Amino acid sequence: MTETIRTESKRPILEIKARKGWQLIDPKELFEYRDLFFFLVWRDIKVLYKQTVLGFLWAVIRPVFSMIIFSIVFGRLAKMPSDGAPYPVFAYTALIPWTYFSTALSGSTQSLISNVNMITKVYFPRLIIPMTPVLAGLVDFAISFGVLAVLLAWYRIMPTAAVIVLPLLIILMVLTAAGIGMWLSAMAILYRDVRHALQFLIQLLMYAAPVVWPVSLVPEQYRLLYGLYPMAGVIEGFRSALIGTPPIPWDLISMGSLSAILIAVSGAFYFRRTERIFADVA
Repeated sequence: MTETIRTESKRPILEIKARKGWQLIDPKELFEYRDLFFFLVWRDIKVLYKQTVLGFLWAVIRPVFSMIIFSIVFGRLAKMPSDGAPYPVFAYTALIPWTYFSTALSGSTQSLISNVNMITKVYFPRLIIPMTPVLAGLVDFAISFGVLAVLLAWYRIMPTAAVIVLPLLIILMVLTAAGIGMWLSAMAILYRDVRHALQFLIQLLMYAAPVVWPVSLVPEQYRLLYGLYPMAGVIEGFRSALIGTPPIPWDLISMGSLSAILIAVSGAFYFRRTERIFADVA
């Protein structure tokens, strides 16, 4: 918390006080540091591809190779159902949001530890740090859509009218990554075990999400409960909008939206409560 005090010499003095208790996000303060926010996002984007041979192609290679492996293992060998869609399209359509989510979550969780020199030397809204990978990851997310366009053209699949729902699904996807990222980034700097368990957690979340299997396998009586996992509605919504199977899962999206909002709000409160001791324990 900052407070400007004017002295007799009319020179403003900036006083920084530690916050106590549960605090709300201060949008005004975040807006004042918008230039820093933009710089950090741009830095993350440039660093990701600096001195690389393939550059932005790395945004395509990961989901494409995952699609090939999933198509062979789950599509051909395990004969996993795909709701009537070609399995490569079925898998890749899910991998677009999932790859973004897992990358953003990983970067956000480790962001405070990676930027420990910043948070121990200068004041700025700490919330900027875990939010940076969440926004920077949208560049890779956009690039991966190019491959999907080629894939849809190859299989002669036209996106449905439900494609207008995509902005809502993207917001839900970003909100989920931001919410969990705030929780885990604050926990990771306090408890270093978190970063060691991160990859296991991401792998667990992937198999819990309908990436390699359809939500139609979930028993109807557990469908709403399963919808509390926000990425379930996001992934099924992407499939519905882009390849037309299944119909838009409004039940999953509704439950996932409520869950994502709860995760994001509680994550913001927890982050704000613990940020005053980041510099001490980093």
